[in-house]
Formats: sequence, structure tokens, C-alpha cells
Amino acid sequence: MSLTNPFGDLQVTDPQAMRALAHPVRLAILSFLQRNGPATATVLSPHVGATPSVTSWHLRHLAGFGLVTDADPDEVPGDRRQRWWKAKARGFSVSAGEDPESTAAARVLGNQLAAVAQQQVSDWVTDVAPGLPGEWARASGISNTSVPLTSEELTRLSAQIDELIAPYVHRAEADAPAGARVVRILRHYLPSASDLGDNS
Repeated sequence: MSLTNPFGDLQVTDPQAMRALAHPVRLAILSFLQRNGPATATVLSPHVGATPSVTSWHLRHLAGFGLVTDADPDEVPGDRRQRWWKAKARGFSVSAGEDPESTAAARVLGNQLAAVAQQQVSDWVTDVAPGLPGEWARASGISNTSVPLTSEELTRLSAQIDELIAPYVHRAEADAPAGARVVRILRHYLPSASDLGDNS
């Protein structure tokens, strides 16, 4: 795995790692560590819906694929006698090969990520949006646009959008201007089932 994209995300290419991440508890663990920094299995447990011992087992599984690692002693805010874990990178992206195993694993992980994204949108609409101040309510929202593109154009457009967002991703929260909030940006690229003009 390598850091080869504008966000500095971990590039997941191993089908077994994809399948490991597709487990809801493991995905929740990695997401928590990426958002909140180092944590122990005990700290993670109530946030991921598993006991500390089960959470610890999932952490070791993620570590086996290089997705999490032991936190450095100076990163640990509490009891250093416990095992503290951290994410290897602040995010991850999936790059599937053309072989059937890789394609199938990417689909399983993609399905899980889509389910998580749908829940995040639902939670935001219910719990956050009603209480947003006017300027944030006007700036936020969900866009749904259909665009005719070739696969090459879609790849290029996706990369351009990533490049546009990257400087904000790399800016430390402490360096953000006054009044900044964490904004979750969800991007879905959903090609239709057939080419334009293909009526078969």
C-alpha cells in the first residue's frame, strides 16, 4: 500500500485488505481513528458496537494489512500501559485491479462504504441540518447532476476534483480560519448501465 493521491490517503489495492475493511466494525474502527486520533480498544468499543476484546481482535486484523499501527508514545494522551492504536493515514482510497478477485472485493467494500455514506447523509439531514445557522444552511446541501462522460473523462474529472479539495484536506484544523467547521464531502460517481444511444 502506498500514499499516491492528492489527499495523502492510503491506497488499498490488496483484495484481502478490501474484504477486511468491508466489515462494519473494522470500517468504524478505522474511521474513528482517522477522525479522532489514537485510541485504545476500550475507548473504541462503545463507538464501534463491539466489546473491547472483539475490538482488539479487529485492530490486530487491520494492523496485519498495514491500515493501523501502534501509536507513538508522544501521541498517547492517557495511560501508556494500554495499547494505543492509530490509523496509518488520515484516509484511504480503493484501487481495484482487473482480475475477478480484486473486482469482487472492491464491490463488497464499495457496497459497505455506500451504506455508511447513506447513513451519514440520513443522520445529517435529521440531526444536523435543522440546527444549522442560515449561512451554513445556504452553503450546504446535496447536489445531483447527470453528465455525459467517457470513462477517461470521468477519471480525469474525479482527479481534478480531488486536486481542488486537497489543499483544504492538508490544512491543519488549527490553521483553519475563524468560523470554520468540519465539512464532510461525499462524492459518488455512478455511471448508467449502458452507453448513450445503446438501446439493447
